[in-house]
Amino acid sequence: MLQRPAKPRDPQAVLPEIPLHAVAGPGDLLHLEPARLAALITAAERRYPRPAIALADRLSQRWLERSANPYLEEIAAVAAALGRPGAHFLNMSYEWACTCSVGPSPDGRANRLTRVLDWPFEGLGAELVAARQRGPAGDWINITWPGFSGSIQGLAPGRFAAAFNQAPLRRRSPSKVIDWACDRYGLWKSRALPPGHLLRRVFDEAPDFAAAKSMLAETPLALPAIFSLAGCEPGEQAVIERLEDHAVVHEGPQVAANHWNAADMPPARARGTVSDRRAEVMRAEAAAAGPDLAWLKPPVLNPTTRLALYAEPASGRLVAQGFEAAGPDRAVPATAVTEIAC
Repeated sequence: MLQRPAKPRDPQAVLPEIPLHAVAGPGDLLHLEPARLAALITAAERRYPRPAIALADRLSQRWLERSANPYLEEIAAVAAALGRPGAHFLNMSYEWACTCSVGPSPDGRANRLTRVLDWPFEGLGAELVAARQRGPAGDWINITWPGFSGSIQGLAPGRFAAAFNQAPLRRRSPSKVIDWACDRYGLWKSRALPPGHLLRRVFDEAPDFAAAKSMLAETPLALPAIFSLAGCEPGEQAVIERLEDHAVVHEGPQVAANHWNAADMPPARARGTVSDRRAEVMRAEAAAAGPDLAWLKPPVLNPTTRLALYAEPASGRLVAQGFEAAGPDRAVPATAVTEIAC
């Protein structure tokens, strides 16, 4: 069984860089970073009661088995290494908010993706890892966590960079709780890929921007999602708003938060806080958004921020930084600004 870390990091210590590991698959991170996985599960147990984790874990495992998920064996290996419930549940958790933009780099010579991940979950910023993975289409960098089988954001040098945001919650009733339950009932009936598993498949298999855009727009999904995609050639920028079996593709420089931009999407509740305002600030900063992360300003930066990322597919440049909450009103760096060697 994995052991819990002996003590928290000294807040006065020099901030560590995000580690980079070359792996055959995400399962390798279990052996390379066991303390990080243990820290994440311990944080989950502080946030959720253990009986609730155990129940959610059993239900998640059953759904993955019924849907013949292609990554079930990997997740089972995580569960075996962990020795307590949580692996299946955490691999199916998508309760975050995000802000992304795709467009030209500040010098106009390349496309870039900027990405901020918000999730009120302790440890996601401090325990970040970069995994160099290989698929049929080539190598790519997955900014991820030990034990997670999918991809939420990453860079395939010479091909594309991509990330996905949680979609808004469809408004079916006056109650947010009822709407959430309806979405989860739809997920239970689905046999399609979760968004994080689709994005991993795209990084593994898509040879270029056009193929990635097609896969993200056309592959059936278990849950709605918003994908941001930047390629290497001029004009290769898109935000893809997805329902389970329907897509709206917005070409060119774009910003995505946690609300729909397309007028023909169903009524929905935006996720996170001030989604409209986050998108507005990201849009205002987009023209100068560079690898120095100077564009990371409130409310895009907020107490739930756990990751900021800048990626250029053509050059293979990837810069990321982890964050953690410091009280109820701000987040502070948990890692150094790290340039990932691609």
